[in-house]
Amino acid sequence: MRSTNTARPIVLTLFMLLAVALKGHQAHAQNIETLTVAGGCFWCVESDFESVPGVLSAVSGYTGGSSKSPTYKQVTAGGTGHYEAVQIRFDPTKVTRKQLLSMFLRSVDSTDAGGQFCDRGDSYRTAIFVSGADQTSIAKTAKTEAQSALGQTIVTPILPATAFYPAEAYHQDYYKGRKLVLTRFGPKRQSEAYKRYRKACGRDARVLQLWGDAAPFAKGH
Repeated sequence: MRSTNTARPIVLTLFMLLAVALKGHQAHAQNIETLTVAGGCFWCVESDFESVPGVLSAVSGYTGGSSKSPTYKQVTAGGTGHYEAVQIRFDPTKVTRKQLLSMFLRSVDSTDAGGQFCDRGDSYRTAIFVSGADQTSIAKTAKTEAQSALGQTIVTPILPATAFYPAEAYHQDYYKGRKLVLTRFGPKRQSEAYKRYRKACGRDARVLQLWGDAAPFAKGH
């Protein structure tokens, strides 16, 4: 009987600790927010933002169009209305939406309405996707401040968020992939192919030309 009486408070304490832990996890999950942006090649946007403290994940995909469950081939061929985009999940207690948008606008050529760098066409245009008045206001403020800092017109539109379709599995985390792929540079690991593509496309060179020391990611590539 003594053994049972001793074990009972221990079990109750364990249940209480578990309940507190679950409550804390649920509260943390409720704090997580999502930001969706289009910045040309989604490999590059994904690579940039997964390096930001407070960002939990960045998923490459397609949004802004009318076609359901589009493929990469369909989107890049045109006609779907979709952008290559990245959905960023972040902890707003560590990095704010405005900070992320400020970084985004300074990581692309937001003066270019025809695509990004060497990638041309509608699917490679820049855009910020928002839901509700608060997100719209934050995006407008970030855009206005970036335009004032740049001294040029920023053409990146702020658009209503629509369904987001994750891209094919081989696009996710491409920038750090180890699979061997055939490129114009010959057979390369995905991570090496990505670095060569990014440099050849002129992304960082153009961003540095526009933003100089304010470019948040270009110096690291």
